[in-house]
Amino acid sequence: MKNLLPAARTIAGLLTARGETLAVAESSTGGLISAALVAVPGASAYFLGGAIIYTLESRRTLLDLPDDALGEIRASTEAYALLVAQTIRRRLRASWGIAESGASGPTGNRYGDRAGHVCLAVSGRVERAVTIETGLADRAENMDTFAAAAMALLVEALGI
Repeated sequence: MKNLLPAARTIAGLLTARGETLAVAESSTGGLISAALVAVPGASAYFLGGAIIYTLESRRTLLDLPDDALGEIRASTEAYALLVAQTIRRRLRASWGIAESGASGPTGNRYGDRAGHVCLAVSGRVERAVTIETGLADRAENMDTFAAAAMALLVEALGI
């Protein structure tokens, strides 16, 4: 997690200076994004909370997103990551929401995505969604890479 702290400090500084807040919905990063953000002293000024949306039941319950709300959208897509970022932002009444959905490994997910696939999204004054393919099956390495990429995406969006 130490490699995530520089981005977390940047995010903390930008959000705090603007009086803005953040909500996080994670899946394949397992809480690494939230952990890095709350590791920065003063996190309560900008971090409203987060959830690990790891199963269908957690999505249904924690985000209040029933299956029929998704339409044709499936997990581990940019559209899904953006929907989740928008939803966590709205549910926690945050200025910004960030979400990720992917397959950290060592195998792919049930949707046919290979290990190392992740979709990241940010929702706020601007909205962005990207897909990353690491090509790696190493679960821990992918989790770190996914978290770092999500935080970089947020820093980029905050800078706009």
